[in-house]
Parts: sequence; C-alpha cells; structure tokens
Amino acid sequence: MSLKKFVIIPLIIAVLAFAIQVLDNLVAPCMPLENKGLSWICFQSWAVYFFAGGTVKGGIKSLIGYAIGIVISIAIISWGTASFMSPFGSFAVPIAVGIVAGLVIFLERNDWTSSVPAIFIGAGAFFAFMNYVVPEDLTLTVCEQFRIAAITEIIYCFIGLAFGFITVTLRVMYENKVNKKQ
Repeated sequence: MSLKKFVIIPLIIAVLAFAIQVLDNLVAPCMPLENKGLSWICFQSWAVYFFAGGTVKGGIKSLIGYAIGIVISIAIISWGTASFMSPFGSFAVPIAVGIVAGLVIFLERNDWTSSVPAIFIGAGAFFAFMNYVVPEDLTLTVCEQFRIAAITEIIYCFIGLAFGFITVTLRVMYENKVNKKQ
C-alpha cells in the first residue's frame, strides 16, 4: 500500500466524521426533541453499517434492526414498568429484558430481520435516549415521549448509515483510481 493511499483514506474518514458533527450541530435544534447533540447514534450506526457487510442491503437490514430495537425497547419499558408493582417487583424489567432478548434471536431466521447486532444496539440507544435525553416533561404522555425518542433515533441512525454508504463509495472510488495508476 502506497503512502498516498494510506494517508488519503484516513483523511476521508476524518472529513466524514467532521461532517457528522457539523450536521449534528445543524439538525439538533430541529429535531422533535431539541438536544445537545446525538451524533453518538450516528457513529454507532455508521459502525453497524460495516458490521452488516458495508452494502446497501446490509444498511437497510440495519435500519430495520434499529427500528425493531426501538419497538422491543418500548415493549420492555412498558411491560417492565407496568409489572414493577407486581410480585416480581424490581425484577420486572430484568425479566422483561430476558424474555424479549431471547425472543429476538428468532428474528435471525428471516433475512431482513436477521441483523441482531443492529437490534441490540438500536435497543441500547433507545434505552440511553429515554434515560438520559428525554426530559420527564409532565405535559408529554409516555406515548409521546416514545414517539419523539423513536423518530429522533431513527433519523440519527439513518444519517450514520448514509455515512457508512458514503465511506464505502468514496473508498472504493479512491482505491480504484489509485490502482489504475499503478
């Protein structure tokens, strides 16, 4: 690998990472829930794009996985919270997580829902979002809080997946250019 090839690709990645941060600064105030920046979701989904093979199909499967992760998170939060006063007490949420996590593995059997890493990362991002970003605004219903969190997470996820696609496209274009000259 030539020095030129070695230096340019990291520069491309650096420019893209810079662009995510700039984009985050621009879109954060326009989100359903104004925030101080959620580029961490972009960076997670950018990495997930590569876990999924670095292809458009893998990106779509990852987006589906994130959406499933959000849905199962809502189910866990709803079931666990509703069951908290049950005989299970403080074990209601861990029981809900265990049951749902076990059931998620069955999704591997379908090609379009088989991105289990994206499902778990999407669920983890949703839990983080609900616990640390969504304010406990007494004027919002729980459903409204879920909707706001879900829409915002999917938007940021899509941005990260798009940057994964851009990364692969630019890298392939650049490597093809460099390899033609050799």
